[in-house]
Amino acid sequence: MIEKSYAKVNIFLKITGTKVYEGRVLHTFNSRFMVVENLYDTIEFKPKNCDSFTIEGVKGVDLKDNIIFKAYKVLNEYVGDLDILNFFYNHKVVVKKNIPFGAGLGGGSSNAATFMKMVHKVCNLKISIDELANLGAKVGADVPFFIYNYSSANVSGFGEIIENFNEEPLNLEIYTPQINSNTALVYSSFRDNFLKEATPNSGASLMLNNSYDILMKKIESESLNDLYKAALLIYPELKNYQKDGWFFSGSGSSFFRIKE
Repeated sequence: MIEKSYAKVNIFLKITGTKVYEGRVLHTFNSRFMVVENLYDTIEFKPKNCDSFTIEGVKGVDLKDNIIFKAYKVLNEYVGDLDILNFFYNHKVVVKKNIPFGAGLGGGSSNAATFMKMVHKVCNLKISIDELANLGAKVGADVPFFIYNYSSANVSGFGEIIENFNEEPLNLEIYTPQINSNTALVYSSFRDNFLKEATPNSGASLMLNNSYDILMKKIESESLNDLYKAALLIYPELKNYQKDGWFFSGSGSSFFRIKE
């Protein structure tokens, strides 16, 4: 079994505050997520006798830190279904990466969500997609969006509130400089320097407009994505890659635009 695991961009991302979730302080936001249809990894369940859960294709990441392994553990703990354990004694997970790491494109979250949906199917799990999305929220803030398989959606809360946004997909061009942006550091930078500027309704008006219109207004990245200024404090070299008509995605380091 093999499935595509798509990238996404944040058309806009406005921080609205913080919220405690399972003992963690998480940032809340209003955002528009859009799938990038021409950029994706692949996830494959390949037959192989394995002594333990096995992932291939993700170099430089310990198993315990791999987001797919975290998704596997969350599923196991919630479902308690021996079919999952037995399946991965007889299959390995093979990931073919095309989405860059630390790029603000949701590659890891997409991988985790795709993995969870594949397990849901092959193991015939008796849980709903909503339950699967709730489990995904325990793995990562962007995971629920990918669980629902929407092309475009308004995303709020700490990533657990997903509302399908019906609009034409955009032909997007992505540019990712050789900067591996650390999401935790970028959010920490925002919290230390800009959190006082956040308001509960930040970005609410943007959620009413389609993505094409938002981008064609050519608003500066600093105004569309609250994390851009925070990222610049850690990676000032990002400024060298900011060009007119290009927008910053997520916690970086990618820029995107509508392809002409």
